[in-house]
Amino acid sequence: MGYAVPMTTTDMICGLLNRECDLYPFKTGWSFHDLVTGETANRFGDLVVPAASTRKVAILMTAMQAVNRGELSLEEPVTIDERWQISDSGVFQFFRPGFTITMHDVLLMMIIVSDNACTGIVCDRLGLDAINRFSQSVGMTGTVHREGIPQYTLMSKLASGTAVMSDARGTVNETTPNDMARLLHVILRASTDAGFSASIGVTPALAELALEMLSRQRLRARLPFLLPGDTRVAHKTGTSGTTYNDVGIVYRGDMPRFILAVYTSDVPAVLPDGRAAPGATSKLIGTLARLCWDNLA
Repeated sequence: MGYAVPMTTTDMICGLLNRECDLYPFKTGWSFHDLVTGETANRFGDLVVPAASTRKVAILMTAMQAVNRGELSLEEPVTIDERWQISDSGVFQFFRPGFTITMHDVLLMMIIVSDNACTGIVCDRLGLDAINRFSQSVGMTGTVHREGIPQYTLMSKLASGTAVMSDARGTVNETTPNDMARLLHVILRASTDAGFSASIGVTPALAELALEMLSRQRLRARLPFLLPGDTRVAHKTGTSGTTYNDVGIVYRGDMPRFILAVYTSDVPAVLPDGRAAPGATSKLIGTLARLCWDNLA
């Protein structure tokens, strides 16, 4: 007589997340890590998708490497001038050019409001080759950084009607749900393990600073959307063309409880039921995070 294998909490969560994803007329991939048991699960976890601004987590960590090597200083002054105020993402596009902030605040604004003036500056200082080397070194085998400031966000192209929000494979910055979940786990481990942090070229203090920046995220309409209002979520959103993404570490109190990286693709501007894509994807991603929250002690 056979016996059924007991279902784990991760198995149950996997089923719940998949059922929710199946309710929507577009593709959703996710990667989940239970940070207590170490169990993982995914849906289309190795599918290469447009990274959009979630890639800025890898850019941030490459910058932390450069700080650790003495190639960047968090206190160095950086002037935001017109050559960087060319993208419609973030807030510095609206400022008068020529103001100066610290590199620390450049990195912070790149993360918390996804400011592409800051992204352009950081990518120019680091170089895409360095960002790609860092990504590969931590096991992000499906991730490629091709552009500093994505062409489709350039205001000159938007104004002229020539901006093409293409999500075609091989033409944009790309990643996978599993890659981004792996990166978040790497940062978390580096924040408490000096030996491990040294192996990826940072210090625990720099990794913790990265987590603090991610926790100050102002764009909170996805993973944190349905969680208790005081929940700490160290996360980064991304939007491009037909994709709406969010990747993050969700804390219960002071303890990091789980990682969830969610990527949607081929999302129509308006769903068959009349809902607009931004609202529908926010509800989906928020629901996935809430299902994890409700089923983990």
